[in-house]
Amino acid sequence: MPNHCSPNIRAAGIKISCLRRRYFKQEEGARIANPAPPRYPCAMPRYALKIEYDGAPFFGWQRQAELPTVQGAVEDALRLLEPDFGGIQAAGRTDAGVHATGQVAHCDMVKDWDTFRLMEALNHHLKPSPVSILQVVPVSDKFHARFSARERHYLFRLISRRAPVVHERGKVWQVKHPLDPATMQAGADMLLGQHDFTTFRSTMCQAQSPVKTVDELRIESFSIPFGQEIHFHVHARSFLHNQVRSIVGTLERVGSGAWTPDDVSAALEAKDRTACGPVSPPQGLYLTHVHYPELPFGA
Repeated sequence: MPNHCSPNIRAAGIKISCLRRRYFKQEEGARIANPAPPRYPCAMPRYALKIEYDGAPFFGWQRQAELPTVQGAVEDALRLLEPDFGGIQAAGRTDAGVHATGQVAHCDMVKDWDTFRLMEALNHHLKPSPVSILQVVPVSDKFHARFSARERHYLFRLISRRAPVVHERGKVWQVKHPLDPATMQAGADMLLGQHDFTTFRSTMCQAQSPVKTVDELRIESFSIPFGQEIHFHVHARSFLHNQVRSIVGTLERVGSGAWTPDDVSAALEAKDRTACGPVSPPQGLYLTHVHYPELPFGA
């Protein structure tokens, strides 16, 4: 069929075709020179979670095959939202029976979640487990719940009274004999600062060094009906396995009169696990706060 287009139209068509080829060639060159970045996990939205839980029904924080754990409960809830979810990292791996009012964990998600909706969805899927997500905030991919932490704060609750506790059962350690808080504080003062805490760590502790720095070990006491409640406030950058419970069990012996404050100093200097007092039970211990250089949850 003859081409009836004018010479001007044919020339314009040839020019446009050449421009298109030049454009696509330049675009291809730009893609080769500047390829799109791959989607690594660090590019995924990262969230910090503040978590509260009753440790009684769990075999600790860390996931274990065939056993209920707090980590397992939270990760199972997250996988109901995103099946390809990888896992969470926590500030502290609490033991079986230990509680938390301020555990911190972080997770990387595929979807860019509204933080309120993510918190509500997780709390819905966590029922009826005694685990609550108190707060969810977006954080930098440089934030790490464990390695970014600068301080971990624990509270241990001890009740001294003859009558059994009812409403606080499973939430405190109860002894039936009276205790002297002032003498216990004198013993606690022996443990402040940097020391080799070999005496006060579990034989199964995996930490490379037994040297830790205890920044606070404060004891307060107040009256309750027919007895007294004693709180041990302990904070440090990190702890050895069973360190807090070993310290509390030893100080209870001081408060009862079975040990003196000097006995605590001698036990510390012994650097021998057998020199430790009894290890307190887990139900009185709470992870209450984790401090970071940049506070993810505000003050």
